[in-house]
Amino acid sequence: MDFECIIYEKQDHIAIIKLNRPKVLNAMNKQLWNDFQKALDDVKADPAIKVLIITGQGRAFSTGADLKDSKDRSLEDYRDYLVALQEASRKIIRFEKPTIAAINGYALGSGYELALACDIRIAAEEAQIGSPEARVTSSVTGGAMRLVQDLIGPAKARELLFTAEYIDGREAAAIGLVNKAVPLDSLMDETYAMAKKIAENSSFSIKMIKKGFLMAQGEVSLEALMDYEVEACLACVSTKERQESLKDFESRKEK
Repeated sequence: MDFECIIYEKQDHIAIIKLNRPKVLNAMNKQLWNDFQKALDDVKADPAIKVLIITGQGRAFSTGADLKDSKDRSLEDYRDYLVALQEASRKIIRFEKPTIAAINGYALGSGYELALACDIRIAAEEAQIGSPEARVTSSVTGGAMRLVQDLIGPAKARELLFTAEYIDGREAAAIGLVNKAVPLDSLMDETYAMAKKIAENSSFSIKMIKKGFLMAQGEVSLEALMDYEVEACLACVSTKERQESLKDFESRKEK
């Protein structure tokens, strides 16, 4: 199975999907998502695979959506993109097999949301994690409005989303956003060791536990929340402020 934008490996009942656009810090374009979905389908269909690890090649887990793809989208195209993005997140959130995000570097925007959709997160101590959406007149997706609150509480979630500040892996572990932070050079060893522990257990039992976790979530359904996220994001990107804030964001990155 050949892929353009990911590296896909399987061993010891564990699959690894590595996002592989290191020159653009694993920014997510359509091809990356297509490759990711194909690999995800293969993991689901392979009875030998019991755990999935998701990580990034190079200095980033993923810096989120590739802005080159989004600048000239019509609102209709943007809606189609967001709906597809939400479906990808739903697929990971509902994935029957356990998922672990090994956050090796920058995890921003929809890259951060991909990590949030996983069951477990292990971060490099120096990793930079956050949601820059409020800086670029956008809004979060991927169920983040609930998932972040579930992990760190509503007050801290609002602080991080409103300020659009990034935190490193150490702080993320301290507040419960990730399960633990480790030195970068031991990240994959630590992640693999946890995956092997999980793989030793009953796949069916874990499947049932995962289903129960989803059922136990709060009063507003995740479906309704994620539909709202589409509307919130579209409302943001259709403003005049959007293009100016994108230019400002790009100029700050170049300095």
